[in-house]
Amino acid sequence: MSKSQISKREARRTQRSRRKLYSRIVTIGIIVVAILVVIWVVMRGSNAKPVNSKQYSSAPPMQINVSKQYYATVKMAKGGEFVIQLYPDKAPITVNSFVFLARQGFFDGVTFHRVLEGFMAQGGDPTGTGGGGPGYSFVNEQNDLIFDKAGVVAMANAGRDTNGSQFFITFGPYGLSESDYTIFGQVISGMDIVNGITRRDPSTNPAFAGDGIESISITEK
Repeated sequence: MSKSQISKREARRTQRSRRKLYSRIVTIGIIVVAILVVIWVVMRGSNAKPVNSKQYSSAPPMQINVSKQYYATVKMAKGGEFVIQLYPDKAPITVNSFVFLARQGFFDGVTFHRVLEGFMAQGGDPTGTGGGGPGYSFVNEQNDLIFDKAGVVAMANAGRDTNGSQFFITFGPYGLSESDYTIFGQVISGMDIVNGITRRDPSTNPAFAGDGIESISITEK
C-alpha cells in the first residue's frame, strides 16, 4: 500500500472520529438542556402558591353589609390584576360566600381551569378539575342583571341551587339564561388581563394546569 493510500485511510478515520465526537457532544448538549428545563419547571412549581383545600360544612353566616360597596382585586400569578365590583344588593348570599372564601385565601393558587374563546374564563375550583368546591352549596339568586357585555361575573354550577366556589367571567355578550346562573359582579378594570387568560378546554385533556390566581383581596367601602 502506498503512502498516499495510507494517508487517505488515516484521513477517513480521522473524519469518522470527528463525526462521532461531534455527535456525542450534540447528544450530551441535548441531555443537559433537557435536565435544565426539568429543573426550571420543578423550581417554578415549587414557588407556586399552595392551593387552600380546606372544606366547610356549610355556607358562611351573613357577614357583609348589603348597603356597602365591595370590590375584589384579583392578582394573577403570571402578573397583572383586575378588579371586580361585587353586587351585594343584587346577590347578597352569593357575594357573602365569595367575600368569605376570598378572605380565607380559598382562591389563592387556584387556576382558571376552563377558558373558552369567545365565551368565558372559569375558575374557583381548588382541584382544577371542574368538579371541586368549598364543601357546601347554596341557592341561585335572581336579579335584573344580564349577560349583555364583557366582564360579567357569575356563578358556575351543576344545576340550579348547586353554587359553591366556581365562578366565570364572560369575554363578551353571551346567550346564557339568567335564570340558570347568578350574576353577582362586573369587571370594572383590567379587562385586558381577563382577555389574556390562557385558553384551556378540559374536554381536550390539556397537559397544562392553566393560569393561576395569586390572591383575591376584598375592599369594602
